Amino acid sequence: MTDTSSPAAAGLGLFERWLSVWVALAIGAGLLLGNLFPNAFAALAALEIASVNLPVAVLIWAMVYPMMVGVDFGALRQVGDNPKGLVITLVVNWLIKPFTMAALGVLFFNHVFAGMIPPDDAQAYLAGVILLGAAPCTAMVFVWSNLTRGDATYTLVQVSVNDVVLIFAFAPIVAFLLGATDIVVPWDTLLLSVGLYVLLPLLVGYMTRKRLVAAGGEAAVDDFKARVQPFSVIGLLVTVVLLFAFQGEVILERPRVIALIAVPLLLQSYGIFFLAYLAARVWRLPFNMAAPCALIGTSNFFELAVAVAISLFGLGSGAALATVVGVLVEVPVMLSLVAFANKTQHWFPSADKSS
Repeated sequence: MTDTSSPAAAGLGLFERWLSVWVALAIGAGLLLGNLFPNAFAALAALEIASVNLPVAVLIWAMVYPMMVGVDFGALRQVGDNPKGLVITLVVNWLIKPFTMAALGVLFFNHVFAGMIPPDDAQAYLAGVILLGAAPCTAMVFVWSNLTRGDATYTLVQVSVNDVVLIFAFAPIVAFLLGATDIVVPWDTLLLSVGLYVLLPLLVGYMTRKRLVAAGGEAAVDDFKARVQPFSVIGLLVTVVLLFAFQGEVILERPRVIALIAVPLLLQSYGIFFLAYLAARVWRLPFNMAAPCALIGTSNFFELAVAVAISLFGLGSGAALATVVGVLVEVPVMLSLVAFANKTQHWFPSADKSS
């Protein structure tokens, strides 16, 4: 949802700055419309092929495709230039983060909140947070990196490597963690979701980018993304409206469920950030690499998590609801961590003094 070809120039735009507000408004609209027009939303929910809801598939593509156009796989040639930061990123994102998120989900939904949440709902929320934990950020990290004056080239390499790993690691990790927590995993639907929402848009985005670069260079890519950006914003907000239109009855009956879901997500976000940030300090990374290194794992690829939750468990599922709560809390959390990073940059050597 931001400029991935020129991260250094990217800033926190109007939409990103107020993302939580827009999502909250979309939640309110969904609750209202779901109660006013239940038959219309029931008809939308029925538009499925192979467990894929067609209206939602279109909306998810509108969200994901613009960011995939911005991924420059040519940056992979620079993967060995700064190996320390990439090691931290890969270890935290893929060997630690999914498992700590699952552990926190089990702790809170199955134990701490056991008397507040029905067991079936607890399992659904657990599935949702697992999907968030297994989907590290691929786009918004450019915004956070820019706000900490992160190294643009390093951030681009980071995201490109992360996207390659995502293609191969997301489905096995999700399947393992869902199975380990006794949640039934329809493998065919999971693989279809990864193909539909990761592999295919990445391929189409690559082909689009290649054509645009050939026609007008990076300026053509930037212009194209600026033109399709509104569709990404609309796709996210309409998806939230649909989710809460189907969740309306549950939310109105148990409004505190949003706060309960947010607790493990908040603990996970701050815990993962400080783990990666302190590792970067111990390894003496320069600040312009340490900050994006820590922020990429903290932020989530929530578009993918929402899409897969809907495909696996349905529009009205607790899993889908949990992924949307992740969207709601993301920006306040990330802005607080950006502020903390900027205040502590003296903990790290400058780029010209690092080894």
